[in-house]
Amino acid sequence: MSEKQFVIFRLGEEEYGISILTVKEITEYKKTTKVPNTPDFINGIINLRGSIIPVIDLKKRFGLGCEEINSSNRVIIANVGEKQVGFIVDEASQVISLDNKDIEKPPEIVSGIDRKYVIGVGKLSDEKIIILLDLAKLFSDEDEKVLFEYMENAG
Repeated sequence: MSEKQFVIFRLGEEEYGISILTVKEITEYKKTTKVPNTPDFINGIINLRGSIIPVIDLKKRFGLGCEEINSSNRVIIANVGEKQVGFIVDEASQVISLDNKDIEKPPEIVSGIDRKYVIGVGKLSDEKIIILLDLAKLFSDEDEKVLFEYMENAG
């Protein structure tokens, strides 16, 4: 059996997972610098040990509401292609391992999140499931172009 590891995080009442292979680190939320003319789900940018990192509000990106971000939020710094991007989450709780047999393809209707971001559904138990995401698919080509052009000019 083949196992994959996922970092589990919470947005509202739901739990999601992303491949641990894409995660660089998890940090406390720090105030971002706003970037003009970027999509509203881009919270801003931060300077993380000399690197300019764009920070995405996942709740806004997924259309899950717009709550105030505070020091209890976490930022998952992940590799998206060759760039690093921060993702604001409510809580990053644990790392889990799932056998391939415990990962199913996403159902036709995935509540609240555009299906293209969802790579599967992990079954932890009969009652608990985790929606597994592909963070690289969060950006349209235009979003990515605006964001990464700004980063290159800023850095």
